[in-house]
Amino acid sequence: MLADLPLLSFTIWTPIIGGFLVLMSGDKTPNVSRWLALFVAVLTFVISLPLYSDFDSQQVAMQFVERASWISQFNIEYYLGVDGISMPLILLTTFITILVLIAGWEVIQSKPSQYMAAFLIMEGIMVGVFSALDGVLFYVFWEAMLIPMFLIIGIWGGPNRVYATIKFFLYTFLGSVLMLVALIYMYYQSGSFDVLGFQRMPLNMTEQVLIFLAFLLAFAVKVPMWPVHTWLPDAHVEAPTGGSVILAAIMLKIGGYGFLRFSLPITPDASRELDWLMISLSLVAVVYIGFVALVQKDMKKLIAYSSISHMGFVTLGFFTVFMIAANSQANGGELLGMSGGMVQMVSHGFISAAMFLCVGVMYDRLHSRMIKDYGGVVNSMPIFAAFFVFFAMANAGLPGTSGFVGEFMVIIASFRADIWFAVLAATTLIIGAAYTLWMVKRVVFGEAGNEAVATMKDLNKREVLVLSTLLFAVLALGLSPAPLIDVMNTSIENLLSHIVISKIPG
Repeated sequence: MLADLPLLSFTIWTPIIGGFLVLMSGDKTPNVSRWLALFVAVLTFVISLPLYSDFDSQQVAMQFVERASWISQFNIEYYLGVDGISMPLILLTTFITILVLIAGWEVIQSKPSQYMAAFLIMEGIMVGVFSALDGVLFYVFWEAMLIPMFLIIGIWGGPNRVYATIKFFLYTFLGSVLMLVALIYMYYQSGSFDVLGFQRMPLNMTEQVLIFLAFLLAFAVKVPMWPVHTWLPDAHVEAPTGGSVILAAIMLKIGGYGFLRFSLPITPDASRELDWLMISLSLVAVVYIGFVALVQKDMKKLIAYSSISHMGFVTLGFFTVFMIAANSQANGGELLGMSGGMVQMVSHGFISAAMFLCVGVMYDRLHSRMIKDYGGVVNSMPIFAAFFVFFAMANAGLPGTSGFVGEFMVIIASFRADIWFAVLAATTLIIGAAYTLWMVKRVVFGEAGNEAVATMKDLNKREVLVLSTLLFAVLALGLSPAPLIDVMNTSIENLLSHIVISKIPG
């Protein structure tokens, strides 16, 4: 049985070891490095597929569990496992990494082996974050993610890359310090760093609130939520295309995942008491940041702010569950909201990756991200224009695309919590369409903006392959979300049954 194999360890360590092998191959034979990196990424994706095919969607317990003593003096373990919440995010990680490597195949000419190796190592670390069930192991993977992304932005980034990397590092590192304090406190209370054990541990309200706030700072920075979001636009603008793709498609999801794995199940009473705060911050992200996106002149910044707005739906779906549960007429809206948040995370992974890759295609040809430097791209790049318009429509939530499914589910769930939550959340259908269509109109349509635009070459086969793959993923999830929702529902229902039970002693 595949379930008896250490599939999670293979999925974590294959890209990490492969990354170091690519690094050792050097830049004297760049094509060898590229093909080796692609082979490792494809192999990792193939290894991860049984996590879905052999996953028992009716089982509540963690699956593909691996457990071994690591630092026995402190009862720290190498403890891995997945459920219906983490498994889809692991597959998203292994899938997107392949596309990132293909997208940077010819574009990255400086230190290509180091570039490919950084993404492979980061892939393994991110899979580790999604599968770690020991608090210290989770924290080690969480912090280790910063190193390859720091190098990716710092070495292959834009002219202000030093500022962007330092800001990125400080925000995400400092946000995690209090999380470590919370993990240590719970260790002294329970005697281990077992995350599932933390979820069963009785805590009084004061303890829960303090632990919730400690986790909130770490996860809110990662999502990122307003007002700790300002590092993201700078990081996106300065990062190379691949770095922007991984940031938006995977790293932002780690914050949302943290709320589901730590904040909600460990501190359910504090989550219930502070749901107003989380809902308020989520709605600010959806509405206010949407207006901020509307005035951007840099395409990468526009998409970065768009990401913050769309991720607001994720936390909104997660934290409306308490108000929905209090409403006797809700009729299962809690599951709808939380499932919608999860679908939105996966969907945004596909769409944001595609949007940043489209901007990267144009930047490779014209070396500009400014909207004013384009215009009439459809005249010289009709195939690219078709892809760009499609992904822009998906970003605006067009029915039939994955961008519609998650947002619609969260809006319906919000309606069951409070009609005004739904009204405010639904404004994204207007604001999102406004900033997306404004960008498309000025970049794609009309007469060629200048001679440089008129001479731009259309997509090559490599670029068509990458964008076609994402187009298929966006359509597949948009037209048939059931395969994703079905594997998540049992785990989400189990989480919901857990968080509605008070953990306050006595």
